[in-house]
Amino acid sequence: MAGILDVYYENAFSYHIYLEKSFDNLKHAVSELGVSDRRALIVTDTNVAPLYLDEVKAILSDCFGSVCEIVLTPGEKFKNTDSIADIYEKAIQENFDRNDYMVALGGGVIGDMTGFAAATYMRGIRFIQIPTTLLSQVDSSIGGKTGVDFRAYKNMVGAFHMPALVYSNVSTLKTLDAEQYASGMGEVIKHSLIRNKDYFTYLSEHVDELKARDLEVLLKTVYESNLIKKAVVEEDPKEKGVRQLLNFGHTLGHAIEKCSEFGYSHGQCVAFGCLAAMFISKATSGEEDASVRELMEAVGLSTVLRKMDHQEILSATRKDKKMDKGRVRFILLHSLGDAYIDHEVSDEMMLEALDFISKS
Repeated sequence: MAGILDVYYENAFSYHIYLEKSFDNLKHAVSELGVSDRRALIVTDTNVAPLYLDEVKAILSDCFGSVCEIVLTPGEKFKNTDSIADIYEKAIQENFDRNDYMVALGGGVIGDMTGFAAATYMRGIRFIQIPTTLLSQVDSSIGGKTGVDFRAYKNMVGAFHMPALVYSNVSTLKTLDAEQYASGMGEVIKHSLIRNKDYFTYLSEHVDELKARDLEVLLKTVYESNLIKKAVVEEDPKEKGVRQLLNFGHTLGHAIEKCSEFGYSHGQCVAFGCLAAMFISKATSGEEDASVRELMEAVGLSTVLRKMDHQEILSATRKDKKMDKGRVRFILLHSLGDAYIDHEVSDEMMLEALDFISKS
């Protein structure tokens, strides 16, 4: 099911998403941008560099006039302005100008930081996303949301900056550890819950293939999630309306992530948040609730939150960027596959939901 998806921004073509099982088509995809006289700065980390940097750099060297790289320390706790400063310094040392490119080679953290650095270096240069994790392929590489954490506040500083190209090679998912892979599945399941019940059924029917990381099923999974993400982003690129639905599971999920000091992966926290939001929604049947839990557990996600201070989690929701005029903006379900925005979720309801996912 390899192929190309076109993403539009403000009713005009913006960029291609390539869905592939190798890097064989990367040279063609990048060359179409007309970059033979441009420089490229590959931004990656010490986890990804030993696996893919040499191969990708060799391919890009056939496309760009020159290619250099910066290898950062991996992890959410390094997604900060200090790392951005390191990227700026490398670009300055290499005499990058406004016509040059940055290339994100890695997961969501690398993608977010590279995009933000590109958005702000010389007031904006172009960048390419080469996501290597499931979470980044199905979610963070698409839609132009970039940013870094500020002190204890997740993604508080950022910019909307569309990539010039997204190239997803699903064979890179074979090298993910179990936690990273499960984290990506948290976002995959979220997409099915908010927008496409048939997609949820597909995932449930292909659990064995997902667990085995079958490349054809992964291509189909990334494709379906990309269709959902791109449709929502095209309708609402700046998150003023329907794009907020993509935050299903994120209100409490981000708070859990922060209060656990990132001891849980992002996708795991989203999974917890989805279960909490389903409990608050009270719109799905017991059988549907059980099927969601079963799918989550089958792909390596926990459905029971460890002992944490629920009041602390509640307080953290007040410092999230999804606040709207002092109220917590919550995404709930009318039914499986049909989400909506709600502003009436009380503190008591959130505490009940946290109790529920802690005891289940």
